Amino acid sequence: MRIAAISDIHANLPALESVFGAIDSAEVDEIWCLGDTIGYGAEPDECADLVRERCAVCLVGNHDLAVLGALDIASFSEAAATAVTWTGEHVAERTLAMLRELEPAGEREGIALFHASPRDAVWEYVLSAEQAEAGLDALDARIALIGHSHVSLFFVRPTGEEQGEEIRGAQSSDDTLLDLAAGQWLINPGSVGQPRDGDPRAAWLELDTEEPNARFHRVDYDVERAAAAISAAGLPRRLADRLRVGS
Repeated sequence: MRIAAISDIHANLPALESVFGAIDSAEVDEIWCLGDTIGYGAEPDECADLVRERCAVCLVGNHDLAVLGALDIASFSEAAATAVTWTGEHVAERTLAMLRELEPAGEREGIALFHASPRDAVWEYVLSAEQAEAGLDALDARIALIGHSHVSLFFVRPTGEEQGEEIRGAQSSDDTLLDLAAGQWLINPGSVGQPRDGDPRAAWLELDTEEPNARFHRVDYDVERAAAAISAAGLPRRLADRLRVGS
């Protein structure tokens, strides 16, 4: 099966539309969303409608949960908390109903799925080898997809004859191809709607479960349209500015 994995859309409709256009050209079998469909951006309902229509699997993320009132925003940044409050005041009931039905972790086609990490499916960022090793220790599956950090990256722990070697990992640029035939993996497709790895283009991952391999993709989109929507909504300017630089 060929899968497109997306994560952290954050109500950025122009980015999501461009990513779905690229996914359509790739002719995958299913689309999986790892959560945080809303939050930060200004078009939550439009993005949720597309995810509901297009994705075979969708998880709930921490921003989704915060908008539902299921997560305290005291630890959120000021801009993030403002966006949660704004979203809660403007989002449609159909979007809230969809999010209430979702979980932060799941499994499909033998692939484990987490919004954040195997140890903490809602909150933990996996950005270091130490965090990755702890997550792999908590993982039953050989391959897991994670989101939450907004960084396209992977970690792999060797198995078989190479067992005992150190975990290795790296941020992944456009068109990076991973051979998944051996090892235990954590793979983050990056963020559709608010990348934080220095590349402002929208990110997604193409996964082939038969080969098996995974390829990272980046897609140009109309950043100024997304930024203008944020500004028009009265959301913090920083949320628009960061889209231009991918931070």
